Amino acid sequence: MQNCVKLLPLAIKWQQRSISTTAQMAGKRNFRKFNVYGKRGTRVVKEAQRTLANPPVAVQKRGVRDTGISVNGQFVEIPEKIPDIIVPDLTGCKLKPYVSYKAPEVIQSEFTSLDLFNAVYSQKIIEDFKAGQLQADGSPKEPSSNEQLTPQEALLRARKTGSDIF
Repeated sequence: MQNCVKLLPLAIKWQQRSISTTAQMAGKRNFRKFNVYGKRGTRVVKEAQRTLANPPVAVQKRGVRDTGISVNGQFVEIPEKIPDIIVPDLTGCKLKPYVSYKAPEVIQSEFTSLDLFNAVYSQKIIEDFKAGQLQADGSPKEPSSNEQLTPQEALLRARKTGSDIF
């Protein structure tokens, strides 16, 4: 029992926290996790990267793709790899580039087949009725190009690119 009493102060002493004044890594740091592109290498390595076809250390391009290929040490540009940005001419455009947060909210219902009929055919039918140019069965005497379409031709026109632009 007396041995347990002697060991009790030692056990309590070991459970206390201690402070170490020495650094864990003794001044060594791992700089490989810091990506410092374009800064690594001596002047000899950088000259080799500029002149040699296969340099000892690859050149970091920061995610930019080449616009050509290297053939026999010469860089040949490929026109298809050069990005072509097409910007429309907006001179005389009344639209502003941004929409204000104060703009009223626009609620638009679904565009139905009745809306499509009213947009394309209804005006001509009303004009033909007022002018008396309808036959007894209700068909026009002088049909327009839209009225002469077969169902298959109308479906093909509706599926064409740009057909949703009136």
